[in-house]
Amino acid sequence: METKVALVTGSNRGIGFEVVRQLAGRGYLAYLAGRDSAAIGEAAGRLGAEGLAVEPLVLDVTRPGSVMAARSAVEAAHGRLDALVNNAGVLLDEGMAGLEVQVETVHATFEVNVYGTLRVTQAFAPLLVRVRGNVVNVSSIMGQLASAGPRYLAYRSSKAALNMITRVLAAELKPHGVRVNAVHPGWIRTRMGGPAAPGTPEEGAEPIVWLATLGPDGPTGGFFGPGNRPLDW
Repeated sequence: METKVALVTGSNRGIGFEVVRQLAGRGYLAYLAGRDSAAIGEAAGRLGAEGLAVEPLVLDVTRPGSVMAARSAVEAAHGRLDALVNNAGVLLDEGMAGLEVQVETVHATFEVNVYGTLRVTQAFAPLLVRVRGNVVNVSSIMGQLASAGPRYLAYRSSKAALNMITRVLAAELKPHGVRVNAVHPGWIRTRMGGPAAPGTPEEGAEPIVWLATLGPDGPTGGFFGPGNRPLDW
């Protein structure tokens, strides 16, 4: 059997780094992707020292040229992609009121969290279709319309948009056997989550890895949380 291939964006630290570790531990060739070549090289080296099959891949989700170069590299090396984890994300309006946040901040948030995810998924879709792979979009319960509250307008709205992208692409890729799901990993102790968060990166990675490794009978178009629990949109 051919080795399965996974790609995780924004994975030189935090949840993404742990997702790469767990996927490689399951026998995947895991691409550790990010925009800083030094950072991804160092992170991939640490996992490689553990005996894991991990490759660094320069990929800036905000730059079409970088995305297409990454796609070409994966296609040339393997001709397939079994799992795409869209983990790259930013939180730029922490604690800010919606009436105060600058439109430029909202745009910068969408550039990574929304447009970047769509750009990467569109580029790698042909490689996913070849093997009926999985797409996992790392979202948040802060994107749920029913639970929306004050503050974090840019972040909340970007995750709500990401959830809609998940639903649309799941419907379009279902006839090709590709599953597309969104996940809320929980409040995790990372640079974004902060030191007060109760969850560990290992715990945050678990539902992501579950969705990334689904078989052909797995769900698609769903939103899941810790413990692989289905969530409302």
